[in-house]
Amino acid sequence: MSRNYFITGGAGFIGSNFVHRLLERGEKVTIYDNLSRAGAPRNLKWLQQTHGPNAFNLVVGDVRDAGLLAVSAREADVIVHLAGQVAVTTSVVNPREDFEINALGTFNVLEAARLNQRNPVFLYASTNKVYGGMDDVAVIERPTRWKYESLPFGASEAQPLDFHSPYGCSKGTGDQYVRDYFRIYGLPSVVLRQSCIYGPRQFGVEDQGWVAWFVIAAITGRPLSIYGDGKQVRDLLHVYDLLDAYDLAIANIERVKGQVFNLGGGASNTISIWNEFAPLLENLVGHALPITRGDWRPGDQKVFVADIRKAAEVLGWRPKFSVETGVKQLFDWVSANRALF
Repeated sequence: MSRNYFITGGAGFIGSNFVHRLLERGEKVTIYDNLSRAGAPRNLKWLQQTHGPNAFNLVVGDVRDAGLLAVSAREADVIVHLAGQVAVTTSVVNPREDFEINALGTFNVLEAARLNQRNPVFLYASTNKVYGGMDDVAVIERPTRWKYESLPFGASEAQPLDFHSPYGCSKGTGDQYVRDYFRIYGLPSVVLRQSCIYGPRQFGVEDQGWVAWFVIAAITGRPLSIYGDGKQVRDLLHVYDLLDAYDLAIANIERVKGQVFNLGGGASNTISIWNEFAPLLENLVGHALPITRGDWRPGDQKVFVADIRKAAEVLGWRPKFSVETGVKQLFDWVSANRALF
């Protein structure tokens, strides 16, 4: 029996991939998106061409519009909240807008869920930025990377919250509101603290989506800038693996509601953002890539690796894509769709 899915940000990178998956298996989907991101119209066109113009319901709306949200989500069985302001740098330049979209916007989506008589499942795409700079965790420098001195599996969900940057504050506010709506109102919600998601249909830019941006820049010959020393380490998670976790959280909602999960590539899928990523990318593109260097940016962590053992134990979830396999797939997708860039 199909369910009604309501996806905020459904024309975005993660959203369009999830909508595609849902439509392929016969679910009913409403996309709620203001189409402000450059890639959104392209993703929407792809979904319409792939599944037909009437395969899903589209509401062109903003999460700051509480009234439209409440009306649009009243038939939803599952709400997946992906819409948001996504760049730390943008939040520093315009913190009010960042707050209104991420903090107030998430509150508005939660209220739409609370007013929905179906008591819908609610997934919230949070971020590793809620852990801040993790200044209490010692890191050590290696020739090509930084690494945690004493966290072999990465940072767990027990890592203290330390919102850093307006973006970290706004996303963290939403994160905590979602948790509390389960405690206070019984909303069956799950917070997913996501780390460095990448994959096809990601129209990355310099300020956000760095894996896709580096691949796009390498293929199209655009200039590349590295901020900091290039040894910053991230755990990469392919979007298809992320969506497997979404499906598992929804399927097991009675067991996992009210909980928080870190979702990243984990300790086995780490790479430094330039010193180790560059050789991989240069091998794919077939030549050296010139770069310019800049200072560290606000809120940039020397290391973030998510400890994903809780998701493995509770959800039975593990990433399937290695960094090499996933980046090659993204490289091939960008190459095949170069006209979109």
